[in-house]
Amino acid sequence: MKSVTSYYKRLKVRSIKITVLALFVSIFFLPSFVPFEKTGNNIFTVILNNKEVGVVSNPEEAEEYVLEARRQIASGNDELILVESDLKLEGREVLWGKIDEPKQIVEQMVQVLKSDVKETLHRSYVVKINEYMVNLSSQSDVVGLLQAALDKYDTEGRYQVDLKLDPTRELPVLTTNILTEEEAVEETQETVNLEAGIHAEITALFEEIEPAGEKDFEDYDLGLISMEYGDTIEVVEAYLKEEELTGLAAAIQEVTQEEEKSDIYEVVAGDTLSEIAIKTNIPMDKLIEMNASLENENSMIRVGDELIVTVPEPKLAVVRQEEMYYEEDYEEDVIYIDNDEWYTTEMKTLQEPSAGHRKVIAVVTFENEKEINTEIIKEEVTYQAVPKIVERGTKIPPTYIKPLSGGRLSSNFGRRNRPTKGASSYHKGVDWATPTGTAIYASCGGTVARAGWGSGYGYVVYINHPDGRQTRYGHLSKVLVSPGQTVSQGQKIALSGNTGISTGPHLHFEMLINGSQVNPLKYLN
Repeated sequence: MKSVTSYYKRLKVRSIKITVLALFVSIFFLPSFVPFEKTGNNIFTVILNNKEVGVVSNPEEAEEYVLEARRQIASGNDELILVESDLKLEGREVLWGKIDEPKQIVEQMVQVLKSDVKETLHRSYVVKINEYMVNLSSQSDVVGLLQAALDKYDTEGRYQVDLKLDPTRELPVLTTNILTEEEAVEETQETVNLEAGIHAEITALFEEIEPAGEKDFEDYDLGLISMEYGDTIEVVEAYLKEEELTGLAAAIQEVTQEEEKSDIYEVVAGDTLSEIAIKTNIPMDKLIEMNASLENENSMIRVGDELIVTVPEPKLAVVRQEEMYYEEDYEEDVIYIDNDEWYTTEMKTLQEPSAGHRKVIAVVTFENEKEINTEIIKEEVTYQAVPKIVERGTKIPPTYIKPLSGGRLSSNFGRRNRPTKGASSYHKGVDWATPTGTAIYASCGGTVARAGWGSGYGYVVYINHPDGRQTRYGHLSKVLVSPGQTVSQGQKIALSGNTGISTGPHLHFEMLINGSQVNPLKYLN
C-alpha cells in the first residue's frame, strides 16, 4: 500500500513538472509573447495622437506601421489628406512580454488618423490665362471652360479643344491643342491608316500630271476654316481646398464675359471724330475725355494720329479665320510720280480717282469680334477702278531757326492793341525784346531781296528762300548784307535796334508764304 502511495506522489510531481514546462514553452514560443534580453527598454507601448494603439518590440516597427496606416488612408483617393500623426513610445524593460499583431496595430492607427483628419485637399487644375488664374476641380472642367470660349464663335461645333503636355517646359504643364472634328477622330485611332497615305501619294502624282484648275466661286467652302487662342494658356495640377475652387458655370462667365480694355485707333483718310465715335461705339464726350490731344468735337485730327479708345474684350481671346464671299466697291492704290525739282511739301493731282466694283472670296481674320486682317484669295472685277495719280516733290524743304539768341517774346502774331501811334492793330509778325546791337541771323539760307530803310520797319532786311517763302527782319540798328547777296542759315545779317515805328529795342520778325504773312512760330525748328 505504501508503495502505491509513493507511486502516485511521483506521478503528481511529474505532472506538475510537465505543466510548468508546457507553460514556459507557451510563453516563449507563442507568437504574441517574446523573450527579451536585459538591455534596457525592450518593449514599447505605441501612443498615436495621445491614444494607445498597441505594443511593439522596437521603435522602428512603430514608424513603419504609421507609414502603412497613412498609405491606406491615401490609397485609391485623388484627394490629398492632411492629418496630424504625433507618434510617442513608452518603453520599459521586461524579461518577456506580449506584443500586438502588426495588422491589429495598423488598423488601430488608421482609425485614430481618420478621426484626426485636419484638412482634405482636392486634386485640382489651375488654369492661367496671361495674368488671370482660375481653379477648377477636374480636367473635364478645364476642357469645358476652354471649349466654351470656342463655342461662342463655332456655332456648328466643328472645333474641339484638347489638352497636351507642353514639350518646351521641364515641369509637367499642360497646354492647348485645337482640333477639327476629323482631326479629333484621327487622334483616337492608334494605328496609322496606310491606305490614306497611299491615296495621298497617288493624288499628288496625278496633280503633277494634271494640275487642278482655278476654283470657281461656288467651289469654296465658305465659313470657319481655323481657330486658335490669342492668349497664352497654361494648365497645372494642384491640390486645393474646396473653397478655393470655382464652379464651371462661374468660370465660363468670368472668362468669356467682355470687359472694357484700352486700345489704339489709328486715324485713316476720310475719318472725322464723329465717324470714329460711331466706328468704336464710344460717345463723343468720352472719346474727348480719354484723349488729351482733343479739346472738343471740332479738334483737328490727321491721318496717322493715334487715339485711345476702349474696346470690349473677354479675358481669353479667340482668333479665327473665316472664308467669306462679298461684293464691294474698291479703290486702286494712289500712283505717285516723283518730281526731283519740287520739295516734299509740294504735290499736284494729275488724275482724279473713281471706284471700281468686284466680287471677292477672302480669308478674314478676327480676334474676338474685331477684324484684324483680310486676305483676298479670289476676285472678279465687275468694272475697273481708276487710280488717283499724284505728282509729288522729293527734295527735303529748308528749315527755319529763331533769328537771334535769347530775347523775350514781347508781342505775338495776330490781333493786338496798338502799342504806339502809327502801329498796326494786326501784328503781322512776332517781336522779341532785346538790347540794341544784338546779332541777328538768317533764319534760313536764301537771297537778300531788300536791305536798308523800310519806312515803318526802320532798317530792314528781306530774304527770299528756295521754297518760295520770304522772311523779314525789322527795326534794325545796322544792316550787314546787300540786295542780291546769297546768305546761309545762321549767317549774321544785321544788328537789332529801335528804328522805325517802335516802342523800344527789339527785333520784328515776319514770314510770308505765297505773299501772305503767317505766324512764324509755327515754322521754326
